[in-house]
Amino acid sequence: MAYALVLNSGSSSIKFQIVDPTASASDRPFVTGLVERIGEPNGRISIKIEGRHVESNMPIRDHRGGLMLAIAMLDANGAGPTQVDIIACGHRVVHGGNTFSAPVLVDDEVVEQIRELVPLAPLHNTANVDGIEVARDLLPDVPHIAVFDTGFFNDLPAAAANYAIDLDVAQQHQIRRYGFHGTSHEFIAREVADHLGQSVEELNQIVLHLGNGASVSAIRGGHAQDTTMGLTPLEGLVMGTRSGDIDPGVIFHLNRTAGMDIDAIDDLLNRQSGVKGLSGVNDFRVLHEKMDEGDEKAKLAYDVYIHRLRRYIGAYMITLGRVDTITFTAGVGENDATVRTNSLANLENYGIKIDEEKNANGSGPRIISTEDSAIKVLVVPTNEELAIAQKSAAIAESL
Repeated sequence: MAYALVLNSGSSSIKFQIVDPTASASDRPFVTGLVERIGEPNGRISIKIEGRHVESNMPIRDHRGGLMLAIAMLDANGAGPTQVDIIACGHRVVHGGNTFSAPVLVDDEVVEQIRELVPLAPLHNTANVDGIEVARDLLPDVPHIAVFDTGFFNDLPAAAANYAIDLDVAQQHQIRRYGFHGTSHEFIAREVADHLGQSVEELNQIVLHLGNGASVSAIRGGHAQDTTMGLTPLEGLVMGTRSGDIDPGVIFHLNRTAGMDIDAIDDLLNRQSGVKGLSGVNDFRVLHEKMDEGDEKAKLAYDVYIHRLRRYIGAYMITLGRVDTITFTAGVGENDATVRTNSLANLENYGIKIDEEKNANGSGPRIISTEDSAIKVLVVPTNEELAIAQKSAAIAESL
């Protein structure tokens, strides 16, 4: 059987999977693994091979050392690159800027182009480049493919892509709305079409990717018309720890009156805000428990979260004109029936009717709206690793 190795390199970790590109979204990957605490004395490598767990704790000096150790562990357990037919290595790259609109075969020039985009995503793209370079060295005979989070939104309509700031400044500094979670949004749009037995080209869809990071997209005929994230993943919805949309004047106010510098404000808005900032927690299971106990901060956080989500659902209904489907995906979207109910409450006049029994029960891809709902509402599990594996295998097989 032919597999794809999928790598997601972070600043201090490497997540990886060995995936059958022909699998379904709900199938368990052949291998899942995590190299974490890179650069620390208490490094850890955890791997599951067909459900069997192996683990090692040791100092991991850098990404190269971590990936080498992980490959050695795979070899020792019969799942290494020399024992399994790896036809492609797909790399998740967060930011493709204006340069990349589709997955691309990695060569030296592509690596340098990704490196040039580091100012747009300093932490993410730097780590992505590190992972690509190490993997190319360790697996020189495998085609390496870069798949970009921003790629699906590269051709947003100009009215949706541009900020209303000085055009020369924007162009000089590559400031525009890029969008993120694109691999997931595109994957879900196609999964929905397959589930309904229709082509993606004939559907107008709203996709709600609701995890700790969260975004919404409006998709017409398979092409993105708008999305909530912008230059960075900070824009848009209220998220686990991110503020989402905020008056830019708040930044000036915090600098001038609180004496906070840019790094402190960055930390506040990205890591100390959102649901966590309002309630103290960012796990929705704990948030619901706190609300059940009468915690007013938890209730406020939830209400603000739902309010922002409903605002964008309404906006994207107007953007698309005709909406055929609304789909929930990712951790919160797939597992929190209450969020689904509240985000679409009292919209019967707009053709949206939730079947509460279907919403509360079931698993896998499913319709949770009533039979007479003009707009179909679905829950569809996302699988970004599978999507990357599919795109990578397709390019590798075309060589």
